[in-house]
Formats: sequence, C-alpha cells, structure tokens
Amino acid sequence: MLTSLILGIFTFVQLNCENLFDCTHDSLKQDTEYLSDSPRHWNSNRYWKKLGNISKEILACGHKDERGTDLIPDLVALCEVENDSVLHYLTKRGLLRNAKYEYVMTDSPDQRGIDVALLYSPMSFRLIDSYPLRVTPLKGMRPTRDILYATGEVASGDTIHVFVLHAPSRFSGKSKTTPYRMQVMQRLMASVDSIRSIHPDPMIIVSGDFNDESKDKSIRFLEAGRLSEVSAGVKGSHGAKGTYKYQGMWQSIDHILVSHRMRERLKGCFVNDLPFLMESDEKFGGMKPFRTYNGYRYANGFSDHLPLVAQFELEE
Repeated sequence: MLTSLILGIFTFVQLNCENLFDCTHDSLKQDTEYLSDSPRHWNSNRYWKKLGNISKEILACGHKDERGTDLIPDLVALCEVENDSVLHYLTKRGLLRNAKYEYVMTDSPDQRGIDVALLYSPMSFRLIDSYPLRVTPLKGMRPTRDILYATGEVASGDTIHVFVLHAPSRFSGKSKTTPYRMQVMQRLMASVDSIRSIHPDPMIIVSGDFNDESKDKSIRFLEAGRLSEVSAGVKGSHGAKGTYKYQGMWQSIDHILVSHRMRERLKGCFVNDLPFLMESDEKFGGMKPFRTYNGYRYANGFSDHLPLVAQFELEE
C-alpha cells in the first residue's frame, strides 16, 4: 500500500467510528453499555468485526493512481475511539497492518471514555509533536473530550498543524448545549492564534464531529477566525446529502476547516458514500449510513456517520 503523496496528492479523512469500544470494563469510565452482559450484547466477535469494518472504510477513502495502484489516505482523524488498546489492534493486528499507520490520541475526562485520534502514514507525514488540549467545562457542563493537536512535516517540506475534536452533543437541547460547543471552539482558536503568532501563514487543518451544522454559531465562529470550511455543502455520489442521517433528514455535523494556505491547495472534498457503506432507509425512504447498531439491534455495519475526504495538492 502506498500513500497518495507520492503523486503530490495529500488525502485527509474525517470519520466518526460510532462507539469503537473494546470488550473490557474500565472501572473509571461509564462503558458498561459495551460489555457482553449489556443490552447491546457487545462481545469479542462483534468487536473484531467492527475493527475490520472500520479498516475497510478507511482504506476505501484512498484512491487508485493511473496505473491502478491502491493509495491509502495520509491522515485519518477518528472520533469515538475508546482507548490506546483499540487503536493498537486497529492499526497493528487487522486489515490496516500493511498500511503501517502510526497514531496519536487523547485520554480525555469524558465520562464514557471516548476519545479522538489521528492515524498518520510515516511515509508522508513525519510527526514532530502532539498533545491534548483540555477544555475547561462551564457550569453545568460535563467534562468533554480533549482536542487533539498534532504537527508534522510532509514530503513537500511543509509543516501541517492538525486539530481533531469531538464537540459536546445536543442531547439536552441545542440552545442549552450551544455554549458548551462554543467553549470547545474558543479553546481551539486560542491554540490556532498561538500558532499564528509564530507562523504568520501556517498550514492548518481542523476536523471532527462538531455536533453542529455549517450555519450554526460554532462553525461561523471559526470562519470569523479565518478558517475556511472546505466540507460545506459536500455530498456523496450514491445518495448521501451529508455525513449523518437523523429521522430521515441528512445533516452535516462532521466538518473539515483549513487555513488560507491549505485552502489554496485544495483539490476537492466529498462524502464517501460507497454502496457498501449504505443501506436502505426502510422507515424514511432513500438510503442511510450502514451503521453498527440501529437502537439496540445489532446491524453488523460500519458507522452511523459517513467519512469526509479532502484532497490537497502539496507539491508545487
């Protein structure tokens, strides 16, 4: 497997994995929902199937060159991954082992124990540094996921700064939880501004599950901070009109935003809705993401989110 940067194309993927949990209880976290004696009946067979499905989904976000050679994504930002053990088995023991991905991830105070991670190919991204950015909760706000920051050098000699986040959900209502998501965005922009104070025109990628759409306050706040959303309005080629479908309505709550220098190098961005990642929406019509669970019914699918894929031309 080769990385796409060999041809000057740098491929970035954003994917929410839909609860990629192992089968072991962490006494410090509320992860009992994904144990064998839970209503979901999560077990080692389902866990290994899930690892294989996520691996297939990631590899399907690459592309072929003119000779038909498979090219893997260079960077893959993941949301809803439980721990280092999960990432180790994902990258070292299954379908991705030949891709030789390395990874960095957070260890957040999230009560359920879900985190974010970044897979990177050492052949196209030489990691320089990475660390988590802790978000101070507001009054009434549960501890949330850390923001992951990573920086590395690519084959063109440029340095890229990457942020991966998973903002608080709307579970308690959109208006009530908007300040919680804004708290994450303010922490993010403080770090972005720190980078800009040292590098006047840096190459920055921000991605994640924002639990907000492009028109919402959190995304507009980032755009006011001179980040451009390259995923705004993108669709798939097999019926997807967003990355997530809720009660029959397509939504785009996963986003990729970039700085000016990255925007100049953008080749394209799309939702990857290949047929094997989709299934019929029997209740609302059309198609929907082929997810792991529908409620508590095991569906043996991939994720309730579809991946975003952005491609950049980095070599001049």
